[in-house]
Amino acid sequence: MNSRMIFLHELLKNPSQVASVAPSSRFLEQHIVKLAEARSAQTLVELGAGIGGTTRAMLGAMAPDARLLSIEINPRFCALLDRINDPRLTVHCGGAHELRETISLYGLPAPEVVVSGIPFSVIEPGVGPKIVEAISSVLVSGGRFVAYQISRQVEELSRPFLGAARVETELLNLPPLRLYRWDKQIAFSEV
Repeated sequence: MNSRMIFLHELLKNPSQVASVAPSSRFLEQHIVKLAEARSAQTLVELGAGIGGTTRAMLGAMAPDARLLSIEINPRFCALLDRINDPRLTVHCGGAHELRETISLYGLPAPEVVVSGIPFSVIEPGVGPKIVEAISSVLVSGGRFVAYQISRQVEELSRPFLGAARVETELLNLPPLRLYRWDKQIAFSEV
């Protein structure tokens, strides 16, 4: 079964995990890569990697010595991600709320970039704030968090941890999505 058929099957089976009617378009993938400044990062984390379109786009932009940790909760999507043959990629099948532990498990340094396609508007109450707090705590100062969403829920959840977001829209995607970017402020103790 090809990846698009698996996507459709999982959408029908687990709509709250997938929460999109189609995989990300190449236009959305490139918008994410640009907004995240993936080319300049050494350690990147992707939450909700799905069938791997954004994963491949980030790998295509990353430096040869950079590392990408893709975290996906759906076992069938994890199996698709495992097929991507790139030594810079580590696939972890598990929940985004365990972000700190997962980064530690693989011995990765704090990421400069976290990208998320997790559908924050449909996950269990209380889980969204835990995920955003974990993202905020693991990002290096000056690091970037980019989320692509239909709903504004992620903006509300992230404001207490990361402040106001920069918001853009990608119309060449089904459906059109908002892209949010937060830059973690440099702590005064680091200046």
